[in-house]
Amino acid sequence: MELTIDRLTKQYQNKIAVDRISLTLTRGVYGLLGANGAGKTTLMRMMCGILRPTSGEVKFNGIDVNHEDYRDVLGYLPQYFGYYPEFTAMEFLCYMASLKGLPKQRAKEKSTELLELVSLFDMAKRKIKTFSGGMKQRLGIAQAMLNNPKILILDEPTAGLDPKERVRFRNLISQLGIDRIVLLSTHIVTDIENIAETILIMKDGQLIHKGSLEDIIKIIEGKVFECSVDSKTAKKLSNLYPIINLREGKDKTFIRFVCDENPCENAISVRATLEDLYLYYFSEVGENA
Repeated sequence: MELTIDRLTKQYQNKIAVDRISLTLTRGVYGLLGANGAGKTTLMRMMCGILRPTSGEVKFNGIDVNHEDYRDVLGYLPQYFGYYPEFTAMEFLCYMASLKGLPKQRAKEKSTELLELVSLFDMAKRKIKTFSGGMKQRLGIAQAMLNNPKILILDEPTAGLDPKERVRFRNLISQLGIDRIVLLSTHIVTDIENIAETILIMKDGQLIHKGSLEDIIKIIEGKVFECSVDSKTAKKLSNLYPIINLREGKDKTFIRFVCDENPCENAISVRATLEDLYLYYFSEVGENA
């Protein structure tokens, strides 16, 4: 099982949204990180065949993204997926299954199976308009799984979910990644940290890093510092370096920041996290001042 992306590019007039990305994905969960405008959604839409690239190609086991056989192995959950609020969960899934060509009886069986998988079986007869955000997202996963896809692409699936729903969702994604390719895009670093076997970082349309959590974090080992300083020094550091955390105390300000070399006498080097790396690349210096 292999999904190959070869020199994929998308240009809008003078802006290059995705810039010659080449990538090979096999079975497992991949986490795609990047700030707004990094090109994540554009990349995923091209991988789904929704958006035509300016150049480059996407293939699954040699099958081109535009071929009908490719669509048969693809499941996609956009950030804002459409649903009919007056439909029950079961009605919605059966309707979506019919659009994907499943016979009526098979559609009912598959919908039941998926509602159980996403822990919504007890809610099968409830109207979608009564669902919480997390329940709607789980229903979205179920509709993306109707054709038992080999490729599952999820755009911001945990946005707006409470911590309990996010944990439930992460566990579901991990389970689904056992026998398929799952690409998960999100701004929520802890979701990526907890479930992605391979992390992809995009910036300005380019893929700047790919690797395991351990490999990715090595990039800033020795560059993350913590110290307690007076407010004047804290402000100075905030204007010079990406700030991970700043907390005002009674007499001192605690500050965690990223810097190539220790600029402060009492600062100590601490173990780096994925959030540190994300803010190292995407935090605006001075925004915490």
